Amino acid sequence: MKKLILILLVTSFSCKAQTKTKLEPKLENIAWISGTWHGEAFGGITEEIWSEPSGGSMMATFKLINDGKVTFYEIEIIREVENSLILQLKHFGADLKGWETKDETVDFPLKEITPNKVVFEGMTFEKVGDYEMNIYVDIEENGNVETVTFNYKKK
Repeated sequence: MKKLILILLVTSFSCKAQTKTKLEPKLENIAWISGTWHGEAFGGITEEIWSEPSGGSMMATFKLINDGKVTFYEIEIIREVENSLILQLKHFGADLKGWETKDETVDFPLKEITPNKVVFEGMTFEKVGDYEMNIYVDIEENGNVETVTFNYKKK
């Protein structure tokens, strides 16, 4: 009985250690984000397509469709900068007119990477399974921050 309890304790501590394992800030450690993802948010249908890591970056496009029409687009990149990663994006209306100024980007510096999460300041990618992920985005409006969840299925 004592051996069984000891085995259970060791297994329990081992599993907890694995979930808190921090990985190096390298694109190959977040390659699971790549692929074509579909979901729902903001009352519409969302699509996000991430490339495999290459050339020191990953690239994505995003679109939101409401009532059969595009509401807005995003172009996103995650790139390696000074031994870390940064996610940067730009928004565009349905007419491709930018929301940010020409040289402005919305930046999300990396906080940490674990085997199932990539945590940027204000945005987190969570691997639920091989064909499902959640993205949590902090959106500030009028001084209030709301976290919006995007649940995606891989196509």
